[in-house]
Amino acid sequence: MSGVGPSVSPERAGLLPDETVAGLRAGFPITETHVFLNHAGVAPTSIAVVDAVHVWMDKLAHMGRPSFEEWEAEADACRERFAGLIGAEAAEVTFVRNTSHGLALVAAGLDWREGDRVAVATAIEYPSNVYPWQDLERRGIVAVDPVPVRDGGVEPADLEATLRPSTRLVAVSSAQYATGAVTDLDGVGALCRERGVLLCVDGIQTVGAVPTDVRRSGIHMLSADSHKWLLGMMGIGALFVDRSVVASLHPPLIGWRSMVDRWDFDHARFDLLPDAGRFEEGSLPYPLIAGFRAALDLLHDVGVEAVEGHVTALVEYLGAGLESIGCQVGPTTSVRRHILTFEHPSFPPDRLGEGLAREGVVVSVRRGRVRVSPHAYNTVSEMDRVVELVDGMCGGARVAGGHPG
Repeated sequence: MSGVGPSVSPERAGLLPDETVAGLRAGFPITETHVFLNHAGVAPTSIAVVDAVHVWMDKLAHMGRPSFEEWEAEADACRERFAGLIGAEAAEVTFVRNTSHGLALVAAGLDWREGDRVAVATAIEYPSNVYPWQDLERRGIVAVDPVPVRDGGVEPADLEATLRPSTRLVAVSSAQYATGAVTDLDGVGALCRERGVLLCVDGIQTVGAVPTDVRRSGIHMLSADSHKWLLGMMGIGALFVDRSVVASLHPPLIGWRSMVDRWDFDHARFDLLPDAGRFEEGSLPYPLIAGFRAALDLLHDVGVEAVEGHVTALVEYLGAGLESIGCQVGPTTSVRRHILTFEHPSFPPDRLGEGLAREGVVVSVRRGRVRVSPHAYNTVSEMDRVVELVDGMCGGARVAGGHPG
């Protein structure tokens, strides 16, 4: 780093080996043209994912008839891989179009009782984890209790103060999209277990980057799609429904795949599957599932714990560099793992984002702060590049003695 940033390099113990990072970069063409640091948004995918989808489509074009056995085997393997990623069983995983789809299935399907309440941090959650619950309240089905926000996230103590005897469900994101604050799911889950409350998690901002264990954390439902930290693509994701509560959720959409004898098309017998498969009402998006599995395989090979160590080391290194040039960095280290936000008192965040974009650095601006979210293929030198560019923009503004308009 040329005269700016921290005087020490990040801990080698946290970073992936150079050869591993180089191998990952070879599989992501985006690294040839950009410094991509927006995996909390829509992430670029790998050649492996592209190839998996292409192979599926090529077979369909040439085979002459569907190969349902092969397609179903691919879907089963994908479910197994996702289940292993979060500590669940394959029968507890169902495919969804996106995170919103999964959360909406829970909201619309739960056997709500008169007087039920839902606790959710409406002031900070991504809308996907607000609107389904507000819609239930609008229809007179539940009451929504806002959870206070601290340090850009939800703390178990603040949640505890919000819970009432009639609270049926807590809805929370595993990490907040705008601030990067990671939720203490173990603490939240322990509280929910003690109070007999269901825990529904929007997991898209951590699954793939931060280790997740639905059993340990006491999570009952978790939804996440593949286009962020899972390095997949839009249009495919998964919903986990714990086997202990699946009978309490009736599928809002019913179709042939929802039933026990799903392949017996000649005899209609209404007998819902006793597992998460009941939420798959019709034909699956097999090509997307093939790509999803390829993305999950890649993360499995690297290991999510290793991904977390690498990304956390990069984030801490970047944070130290940005602070050294006068930036205000968040969230606090107690809840910061894989996402960093910052602002500079002498330069508007939107202008910072635009300036970085002109130099090929992809970040995002959320709620008035620049958000940076690296992944396993990003490097220390790319963090240096961000600090140098920000210092160039903000240093020029300081010299000019004014606030650019």
